[in-house]
Amino acid sequence: MIGLVLIHGRGGSARDMMSLVGPLGAEGAALAAPEAPGQSWWPTSFLAPMAQMERPLADGLGAVDRAVASLDLPRAQVAVVGFSQGACLALEYAARHGEGLGAVIALSGGLVGTADAPGEVYGFGEKALDYDTDLSGLRALVTCHEADPHIPLVRATRSVEALAGQGAETRMIAHPGAGHQPMPDGIAAAREILTSL
Repeated sequence: MIGLVLIHGRGGSARDMMSLVGPLGAEGAALAAPEAPGQSWWPTSFLAPMAQMERPLADGLGAVDRAVASLDLPRAQVAVVGFSQGACLALEYAARHGEGLGAVIALSGGLVGTADAPGEVYGFGEKALDYDTDLSGLRALVTCHEADPHIPLVRATRSVEALAGQGAETRMIAHPGAGHQPMPDGIAAAREILTSL
């Protein structure tokens, strides 16, 4: 049996994420779907300075950790799956605490980061992506539209590079054009990963 931790985006809910179980081919999986207070894991863009992100990010990471533990499965059989804000949280959980996890699937997401850094993206300062967790054995999928209004493609790409540097087996799918939603090729790639756990 595999386990899925499903993490919703801003304004979403656990119920929204449950609608992905069928398309992901995960019927029969053990499921956990934490919900954010007020339907938002943090009150601003994930690109905001770390001073604004640290407290809500810590709370979100704690919620994911409890959800993973609630499945009561070997971590290698668990995938953390998120969309949008939930995808960013899923990636950050994997980068910081993903040792032994089976997979992380981020549909329209990127890493939050570890510290403020020089540069600018979407009107915010850049972030350092400095992590030291050993992600050997983790399969990571990140998707993003080329012109996503919320997730800069450059951050999604840097996130994949960071996870690969930690030892994860990574895949990036850049959807053509503008958009911010799960796409059929991303769902198909996610399904392929889940069937291999």
